[in-house]
Amino acid sequence: MSPFFRRRRRVLLGAVALAASLSSVAAPAAAHPDAHRPGLPLGAADLPESRQSQQLQPGVTLTTITRGVPDTTDFWTIEVSAPAAGNPDPDAPKVAITTSHADAQATWQRLRDAGIDARLETVRTPRTADTGGLLGYRVRVGSAPSSAALAAQLRSVRALGLGGSAVYTGWDADAGAAPSRGTWHLQVLTIDPRRFHGRLLDSYGPDFVGRETTSALAAASGAFAGVNAGFFVLDPKAGAPGDPAGIGVYDGRVESEATNGRPALVVHDDAAGTGIERLWWRGSVRHGDATLTMDGLNRVPGLIRNCGGTPDDAYTDAPQQDVTCTDPDEVVAFDAAYGQQLPTGAGAQVVLDASDRVVSVADTRGGSVPAGGRVLQATGTDAAALRALAPVGAHLAIDSRLVDAHGHRVRPSRHTSIVNGGPLLVRDGRLQVTAARDGMVHPDGPSFYYGWVHKRNPRTVAGVDARGRLVLITADGRSTDSLGLSIPEAAAVAKSLGLRQAMNLDGGGSTTMVVNGSVINSPSDRAGERPIGDALLLLPDRS
Repeated sequence: MSPFFRRRRRVLLGAVALAASLSSVAAPAAAHPDAHRPGLPLGAADLPESRQSQQLQPGVTLTTITRGVPDTTDFWTIEVSAPAAGNPDPDAPKVAITTSHADAQATWQRLRDAGIDARLETVRTPRTADTGGLLGYRVRVGSAPSSAALAAQLRSVRALGLGGSAVYTGWDADAGAAPSRGTWHLQVLTIDPRRFHGRLLDSYGPDFVGRETTSALAAASGAFAGVNAGFFVLDPKAGAPGDPAGIGVYDGRVESEATNGRPALVVHDDAAGTGIERLWWRGSVRHGDATLTMDGLNRVPGLIRNCGGTPDDAYTDAPQQDVTCTDPDEVVAFDAAYGQQLPTGAGAQVVLDASDRVVSVADTRGGSVPAGGRVLQATGTDAAALRALAPVGAHLAIDSRLVDAHGHRVRPSRHTSIVNGGPLLVRDGRLQVTAARDGMVHPDGPSFYYGWVHKRNPRTVAGVDARGRLVLITADGRSTDSLGLSIPEAAAVAKSLGLRQAMNLDGGGSTTMVVNGSVINSPSDRAGERPIGDALLLLPDRS
């Protein structure tokens, strides 16, 4: 078994522990203890950088980092794209880049023929562990000091039947381009398990179905600090909004299956022994000699957000970020974590009591999970198979397990939580960005990678340093005041802050850090703080 899944014991160091227990008031801001280190690897080498730190609780330090100055060479421009397809996800990248030079040139010529002064640009993306180089070609129109100043030109572009949006060139992270001068704003929470005597909690709120803000989750749990955590379903067409889009383990309970093969953040309630593991989920239900494969946990049958499921899923069983794979024939298990109202529709539904004895079998799906029990739902051809397997009164053996990269079963303790995310950023202290392996490269074109990985966006990053400290990082973005980070830049930042292992969590408009009841970063959604699926929270010592 991986050491990350074993219960860690806190080491109390006499006078140090006593001093920590007596310190209940946050320390005033002071120079960062690592201020002698070089600055963040962002932009030009000569940029100014400031770091201010304060102790929030014993063993918990908040560091605010500001780097750079407003870059007077950056400007607003129109990035020409395919017309919007109606995706409700505000983070969904637009189809704004193509691998075909001929197609890009045709768009450029179409604009030029209409009297619009367009630019055809080549985009190269930084090399990572499994991708990089020439990404494609984009077409842009105009330059202005503000997005509003481009309104007339944008109307002209759209009048030709093209899509487009105003973007800030400071959000570009093109390989070979002149280094930006900023600015960047980051918040860093460092939790030292040797001195932290509170509790680390991964909370999804009352249940999966429904979303809450990070600040609401923190307030409900009495947390003094927290950040947004894993990917979740946002579009109702992709499942139940709020449902984890990947692995979700809470206090040792596996409540959501893994996006198989993706990295996952393994944490313990005392913040010790943090690690990152690639995990796979396997499930089955058995009665006598008959066994039926389970496809998932606590999600809408047939919809697999971020893919990475079973071999019969379409169009792939490999991870694909922000893609909803499908399977008409599925068995999914539910417990109280899902919510009060189960998915409805045709198929089969088996209700189990607390001992996994079948108490009812129905030909339609819906209703709720009984107290202490669970429910199995089946669709398509699996519906008849489940009904045949599970007569009323039968005791079912349900197996839901996680395995690691070596095929070994892992058994999270009740002190363990596991958060989904990706891609991997740092491994063994070295840059190891595995965007292709983790599903951020889409076979239908480079636009998703361009918008999601290559460009600068708000990011949330988690990892562990050489001293065993859990580090949680948020970087603001999508503004002219804070550019955000590309995924390669996020990896470089994590490494520069001393992380030996690091991975990307949910970002974009979800990126939020809460301290003492207030949101201390600048979420990028126009509406403000975004409701999310789950959050990593720090609760104070109650002893």
